[in-house]
Amino acid sequence: MEQESGRRTIRVTAGSAPVRLDVFLAQHVPDCSRRTAQRAIAAGEVRINGRLARKGALVRAEDLIHVADALYAPPLLQPNPRLALRVLYEDDAMIAVDKPAGMPSQALRMHERETVANFLLARHPEVAALEQGGREAGLVHRLDIDTSGVLLAARTPAAYRSLRQQFSRHQVGKEYVALVEGVVHATGVVDTPIAHDRRNPSRMRITAPDDPHGRPAVTHFRPEERHDNWTLLRVRILTGVMHQIRVHLASIGHPIVGDRVYGTSAVRAPRQCLHAASLAVIHPTSGATVEIRSPLPADFAGVLHGRRRAKRAVAHG
Repeated sequence: MEQESGRRTIRVTAGSAPVRLDVFLAQHVPDCSRRTAQRAIAAGEVRINGRLARKGALVRAEDLIHVADALYAPPLLQPNPRLALRVLYEDDAMIAVDKPAGMPSQALRMHERETVANFLLARHPEVAALEQGGREAGLVHRLDIDTSGVLLAARTPAAYRSLRQQFSRHQVGKEYVALVEGVVHATGVVDTPIAHDRRNPSRMRITAPDDPHGRPAVTHFRPEERHDNWTLLRVRILTGVMHQIRVHLASIGHPIVGDRVYGTSAVRAPRQCLHAASLAVIHPTSGATVEIRSPLPADFAGVLHGRRRAKRAVAHG
């Protein structure tokens, strides 16, 4: 590879078969996806033998591919000032937002624009430097995409270390509201370990206590409202294993209403009815306990109202 000011040149190996330019760039430029390559081509940042490359261009043996240095720079998550999220708490050390169902907490890929992390970067650009990778924007924990509620981020390195430590030591109070299938008659605890599914790493599974892959997980639940085929629960957890509440409640026969992974179609809902209602942490600067609450969102409340109305209709039928 040759390099000149602002641009690098890649000479295609003799005898190479023709290949699309975006594919070639994805293969030869570190951390460059085909989508990133396509955007660079469209922006005029790539030339073939000195001429601007066109979409769908083919690269042939011994061609010279001229690429802007910017394509070699580590990709950065971009702020999105158009996102409007409710801020539940904010000071110089940390910020908590009300995450809606359907929005990811953090970005999995740097080109994503519709995550809580994109919102945080727009509001406080300094959070980009708080962790390696730059996709979390200071977030100290996560919520599943279809779970709504309190989501907390740090604004300074010291706050980031303090809050992450509290989560890892199980010192954070986390309370959820969950609408589940079936009738839950009494308060209870589920403490079975959880591990990744062997065949599908995006799913979790209950394991035996002696399974070396299992992670300790404890879920406390208390029924608040019972009906013929569903129950509204108040749930508390100290541990934070992926999908913990969903997996634990499904394992005792009470999956969350609307859960498309661990639930059933017995009770339908437009989204997973799990809401992070409150979060209690020790403030990284003052040392005081700060409890942040999120009200039940309209979409969840609408499902609950519909269930209550259906019950009244049957009772007066």
